[in-house]
Amino acid sequence: MSVQTQCPVAFTSRILGGKWKARIVWALIRRETLRFSEIRRACPPISDRILSKELKELEGCGLIVRREYSTIPPKTEYSLTALGQTLRPAMAAMAAWGTEHRSTISDLLENGASHV
Repeated sequence: MSVQTQCPVAFTSRILGGKWKARIVWALIRRETLRFSEIRRACPPISDRILSKELKELEGCGLIVRREYSTIPPKTEYSLTALGQTLRPAMAAMAAWGTEHRSTISDLLENGASHV
C-alpha cells in the first residue's frame, strides 16, 4: 500500500480508508483483543478473504499485532499496538460525530439532497 502524500488527512485516510479498516480498529478499541471470528462478527458482512487482507495491511502499518497460540485448535488473537492505541481519540471523535449527525444526514440522503 502506497501512503506517500504531504497532506496529513489524506495520509490518515489512506491508512484507515476503505470500507473495513476503521471498523476493524473501532472493534479492537472497544474490545481490546479479538479473535478472527469475533472481528468478522463485528464487521458484517466482511468476507474471510477481505478481513485477512485488511488485518495484514493494518499489521504492516504497525497498528495491530497478531498473536498465534500453539493450541488445539489453533488460536489467533488481534489487538492494537501502542501506535494503534493512539487512534483512540480520533476514532472516539468520529463515533461522536456519527452519533450526533447520523439522523440529519440520513434524512438528507433519503430526501435526495444533491449537496450531500
